Order: sequence, then C-alpha cells, then structure tokens
Amino acid sequence: MRHVVAPDEAGSRLDVTIARHAAAPRSRVAEAIRQGDVRVNGEPARASRQLVEGDLLEYELAEVAPLVATPERIDLAIVYEDEDLLVVDKPAGMVTHPAHGTRSGTLVNALLGYLGTLPGDALRPGLVHRLDRDTSGLLVIAKTPEALSGLGIAMKARRISREYLGLVHGSPEFDRGTLDGPIGREPHNRLKYIVTREGRRAITHYEVVERFARHSELRFRLETGRTHQIRVHCAAMHHPIYNDPVYGRSVPGSPLPGQALHAWRLAFAHPRTHVELAFESAPPPAYARVRATLAAHEA
Repeated sequence: MRHVVAPDEAGSRLDVTIARHAAAPRSRVAEAIRQGDVRVNGEPARASRQLVEGDLLEYELAEVAPLVATPERIDLAIVYEDEDLLVVDKPAGMVTHPAHGTRSGTLVNALLGYLGTLPGDALRPGLVHRLDRDTSGLLVIAKTPEALSGLGIAMKARRISREYLGLVHGSPEFDRGTLDGPIGREPHNRLKYIVTREGRRAITHYEVVERFARHSELRFRLETGRTHQIRVHCAAMHHPIYNDPVYGRSVPGSPLPGQALHAWRLAFAHPRTHVELAFESAPPPAYARVRATLAAHEA
C-alpha cells in the first residue's frame, strides 16, 4: 500500500498515520515496522517519526487470523426476553461485536454464551442494530431467523424508534431541531466520519432537555442509523458530545469511558405477534454523576 502525507497529517507520527489510513490497530502497524515492512521515502523509519507533507509511505501489513465469534460467560443486563427476541442494556465500554482489535468480551460473545446460537451473520449474529463501544443502552436481539428478518425489515422501514440522551458542550440556539446532513468517511482517517456531500443521508432529531451554563442535555431521535451519527451531527453543529475523544475532546477525570451518550428508549412492533413493545433504561451511574456535577457547578 502507498500513501502520500497530506497537509493536515504533517507532524503526525508514522504509526498513527498508517493505522488511520489502513483502519488497522497500531499493534499491527508496530509489528510491520519491526519487520521492516514500512518505509518512508524508500527508507525504513521509526514508529515515532514525525511526518511532513509529501512524504511517501509504503507499507505491507501481515494478514491477521480470521475473526471468530465464540461463546463467553459474560453477565448480560436483560430487560426483556421471549422465544423470538431479547432486549439488553449494553454497558459503556463493551464492543457490540468482534472486530480486528477486539476479538473477545463483546456483546455477541456474551449473547452466544447465554443462548448458544443465534441467526444471521457469523460475526454479528442476531444483531438488528448496534451501539458504539462507549455508548450505553438498549439493543434488540433476534433469536430466530424469522425475527431477524422481520426486525431487519422494520429497521429499514424506520419503524423501530430509537431515542438517546446525551450531554453536549455548549447550548444549541433552538430548543428543538432536525440535523439533516449526509455522513461519510473522513478521507484521511477511516475510523472517523464527517458530514460530506458524498455521504449517505442521515437525519437526527433533537430536543433540549436542560441547559446548564456551559453544557446541555439533549434528547435525540434517530430517523436513520449511520455509524457515529449523533456524534458526527453534534460535532457538525459545534456542540460535540461531552467527553467524545474522536469528535470533541476528552475531559480529564471524567468517570465515563468515552462519550456521554445513552440509548434510553427503544420501541417497535413484535415481529411475530405485532404487539407494540416499548422499553426504557435510565442512564448509567457514571453518566448520572457527570450530569449532576454539571448541574451543580453550572447552575
């Protein structure tokens, strides 16, 4: 693979730049550097090398072992379960399904440990939607092929209602509004997304729950489900999610592992009985502590 360092990448470390460009873990990049499979302008270089605009990076990353989702005994917070589906409350810090860099300890590993088998994709069995690692809250899981198909159709038809609570920096001008901006990958960082004309349409509705002096709590309702959608849209309106290390900034000393975002409400028609179901989940203690601190200090 080849990559020419862009102006906004100047000053970045070699290993960080390659990891972003290749969407690969830095550990994998570090091994390639140790093996001599990474060159800058035709010469070997250290992982910490500071890059300049126009540097030519040439690299080859070793193949990684195939991903396999295996059962693991991990506690699940089950909100509802029947013969067709279950609703779980995912904690912040848990990855939804295995991926390169996170092969165990995911929600899917826990689900397979609890149920044994699930329908659908081998790495995403039973999943109808997903949550970012550090976003907590409600997810519906299909236990049968019929439920997976029915819920998938409902999701595409926008008949599954998903609402979130989030703390943001600053205070939006209006009490409620709609963020309608297409989302696509950031050209120089495949792990990050931006609002771009070349992206897929994304729609987020928001309402201000409470305003503090320098922060606010918002309620979000998703009309579409793009990767990082709420986080990208909040950053685009200059009110990034509190403690978001990718689209905003980390807050020193925060009890949250990442962004202050919680999927608090989930509603849909049961795929077999067609009975309307609705579930709610209070934000986790770390979120509640941050909110209380902001309310007390910014009254």
